[in-house]
Amino acid sequence: MDREQQLQEELIWNVGYRMDECLRQIKICLDLLSEEAIWQKPNESSNSIGNLILHLCGNITQYGIASIKNEEDNRKRDEEFSASSGYTKEELITKLSVTIAEAKRAFYDAPLIELLRKRSVQGFNFSGVGNIVHVTEHLSYHTGQIALWTKLLKNTDLGFYSGMDLNVKNE
Repeated sequence: MDREQQLQEELIWNVGYRMDECLRQIKICLDLLSEEAIWQKPNESSNSIGNLILHLCGNITQYGIASIKNEEDNRKRDEEFSASSGYTKEELITKLSVTIAEAKRAFYDAPLIELLRKRSVQGFNFSGVGNIVHVTEHLSYHTGQIALWTKLLKNTDLGFYSGMDLNVKNE
């Protein structure tokens, strides 16, 4: 395996790890919440957890699947935010799980030329790598919002890293 392939595999593995971590944390949040709470909004200028999950699925599909695989962009972004029901917690987590798995497969299968090729998505011009970075940071950003809203609703530690000593120093 040459250095380019090693770098590509290292990037894709780390992105996949981060995406799986976000999915794990979102599942923890949903497990703590009622069906009604996932569609509750903190205020009119904020989104419900249900909206955020639909938004993540749309964004990951647009940037991470359709763009990387050169497929048609069928995203209906406004619908992600206008929904106020229509999915159960289980349906939302399944939809997000399937979307993340499909994106990870698209990243892994993409030839190096596709990772380097510039393309326009939502009016932004990024390479495939740029889109992959966007998908990862965007997923992480909204995972944080979901975690915060869950903490506010439940007033509890989410225990994302319970059992781990996070004070261990670098070696």
